[in-house]
Amino acid sequence: MKPKILIIYTGGTIGMITDPETGALKPFDFNHISEEVPDLKKIPYQLDTLFFKDPIDSSNITPKAWIKVANQIEEHYNQYDGFVVLHGSDTMAYSASALSFMLRNLAKPVIFTGSQLPIGVIRTDGKENLVTAIEIAGSQIDGKPIIPEVAVYFEYKLYRGNRTTKINAEHFKAFATFDYPILANAGIKIDYNFNKILPLVEKPLEVHKSFNTNVAILTLFPGISQKYIHHFFSAPNLKGVVLHTFGSGNALSEDWFIEELNRAINNGITLLNVTQCKMGEVIQGRYETSKALEKIGVISGRDITLEAAITKMMLVLAEFSSVESIKKELTTSYCGEMK
Repeated sequence: MKPKILIIYTGGTIGMITDPETGALKPFDFNHISEEVPDLKKIPYQLDTLFFKDPIDSSNITPKAWIKVANQIEEHYNQYDGFVVLHGSDTMAYSASALSFMLRNLAKPVIFTGSQLPIGVIRTDGKENLVTAIEIAGSQIDGKPIIPEVAVYFEYKLYRGNRTTKINAEHFKAFATFDYPILANAGIKIDYNFNKILPLVEKPLEVHKSFNTNVAILTLFPGISQKYIHHFFSAPNLKGVVLHTFGSGNALSEDWFIEELNRAINNGITLLNVTQCKMGEVIQGRYETSKALEKIGVISGRDITLEAAITKMMLVLAEFSSVESIKKELTTSYCGEMK
């Protein structure tokens, strides 16, 4: 039987064509997707499409959109062999990370893709991205999916979704996973990195849809002031902060800084330490400048990306309230997002 793939269009550059009357870009009707991408007719899969009635620019993506995508996957989970999510590239790493945490026990491919140029433009990268993402979503061995996880396909590379970061706004190679190998490389044939792909889970799908958005990111920089830090942690209803630190998790060791962090923790704010470096990991206590963080209860994010850290924190804080439970969840790798 033909693999059945559901394409979900949320918005983004890939779904745009030029209006012949005005010359402006506008979303095209995905019911007629094969007219824009004739090669889809050559793929031996059954393809169906769903699309947001009002497409969302990826800069406007919120947890509501993630929940909408998760609901569509949950509703059609037993009807399809795989899913392709078309999404703007600017926040794709956040959305792919969020969906990876929402779709627990996922046993089918959920492949995010998009493009840097609209699909209606002659030099678009969207057609290849779409065609190959669909092929990957339907690829199986002995009746089982090759990629039973949330992934991002872009410019001939397949990445683990919760390891991705957008690195370029101008070139077709827009994404990278600095601390994890690619899952596949698409050349003349698709070469899968089988020993880096998550194992197939034989459990029912669980979809987690609660988010606590009372979170923030505090990026440290030389010269950051106590007044700024104090006002930052005084934000109403703040529940969690990703500390974007230097090197292997290092921060200021000045007394006032540690006191501000300690006060925040005592006020019930969870602090997760994530490095500003693209490669490497947080190792609290390696240097004197991070020993104090470990002592007061800052949680090490190890090698998790900023995008995965903030989305995971939203989910964890919505589901757990005790300090012990929150720390356990944030330091447990759900689906390969950290070592």
